[in-house]
Amino acid sequence: MIKWGIGSSGTPADSYYEVRSDCTDDVPKSKFKIKAGKTLSVRKWQAAFSADGCLDIASVLSRIQKGGVHPTVRGEVWEFLLGCFDPRSTFDEREEIRQIRRLQYARWKEECREMDSHVGSGKVITAPLITEDGRPIKDPLVLLEATSSQNTSDNATTSSKNGNEVDDSADRITDKHIIDWKLTLHQIGLDVLRTDRTMVFYENKENLSKLWDILAVYAWIDKDVGYCQGMSDLCSPMIVLLKDEADAFWCFEKLMRRLRGNFKCTDQSVGVANQLQYLASIIQVLDPKLHDHLETLGGGDYLFAFRMFMVLFRREVSFGDSLYLWEMMWALEYDPDIFFAACEEASAHKSKVSKSKLRGVRHFGKWDKDKENTKNGAEDTEGPVPISVFMVASVLKEKREKLLQEARGLDDLIRILNDVNGNLDAKKACAGALKLHKKYLKKVQAKKP
Repeated sequence: MIKWGIGSSGTPADSYYEVRSDCTDDVPKSKFKIKAGKTLSVRKWQAAFSADGCLDIASVLSRIQKGGVHPTVRGEVWEFLLGCFDPRSTFDEREEIRQIRRLQYARWKEECREMDSHVGSGKVITAPLITEDGRPIKDPLVLLEATSSQNTSDNATTSSKNGNEVDDSADRITDKHIIDWKLTLHQIGLDVLRTDRTMVFYENKENLSKLWDILAVYAWIDKDVGYCQGMSDLCSPMIVLLKDEADAFWCFEKLMRRLRGNFKCTDQSVGVANQLQYLASIIQVLDPKLHDHLETLGGGDYLFAFRMFMVLFRREVSFGDSLYLWEMMWALEYDPDIFFAACEEASAHKSKVSKSKLRGVRHFGKWDKDKENTKNGAEDTEGPVPISVFMVASVLKEKREKLLQEARGLDDLIRILNDVNGNLDAKKACAGALKLHKKYLKKVQAKKP
């Protein structure tokens, strides 16, 4: 493991995530720099554990909120931020849980492999395997040498349209869940080949197949949501940060517990409808003039912010900066009960770390302190307005003058906001979100009788 070196402070976050030499001019530049004394370092992280392995989560969150996490320990830290482990657990208890989870993932993966032999084979499927009525397709296009190059991706798309010969000799599948799952596999493959394609990491076909396998397994176990475009962008960082495929899967699964509602779309509504409503309410309170202007342009539903919520600003900042942005949000919103909220392993663990031990513990994340007040702007009973909503609000505030002066229609609105892509300052956006949050609370409080 790379230790905190003399030259580490001031290093751009993206220096740890190598970009292909032919893509250096096409990727956003990192604006976040590692800073000694602020960023959670390897030394500070290791010092936060007691002799038996209990974590001083308060000190860790405080450090993350000041300067993010050093890339060399980011994977380990994220397992706690996302609720994979309880901070009061010991080294031995966590290892026991880790092994249980790895076995569970192996069982699910084997179940998927029995339904389709491409799972776990190191191959990435980019053409349909099955028709909608359950008939297998002959010789689906499989990338034996999975690659993220443009030519391969384009050829895969073309072939997938033209080579769909039905295999009449094979048994027809009648189970609707299996049909639905198999119908998503090639779409997962196409998305995998487009995800973070500028990174050297994904020149290794084993890493591509890991991403495909994890998304295929998740699509099977979460039958209500399955797989949707955007999930590969959320899963990719887990593959990069955690070497073990099962560990990466469980981090992704915990993240999806927070975000899966975003992917539940119907003909009448989008999954992020709540966030869009929150955003509309917040802008209406903080900046009525801007809100009215957006409504006049036809953007009063705030659907232009759809992608920011779906993939958590992956398009707006560089790869390394997006990771910093995520961990900042998670640290601010952290709830020490997160491990017990929805955890299959809790029953095996609770005899050693009782949930009752957490009841009297304050919420360490700053965001939770005003959750009752923060809900006031929209009708919701599930918790405080996510910080991501105020992040989007800070982007709108940054572009306010340009929107008011130049936007004369939806096309102008989208063009102006697209200028943010790759240019968003993650640290500045976080600070802006916190300021808007405080301002919003004051205005809401002032309106109360």
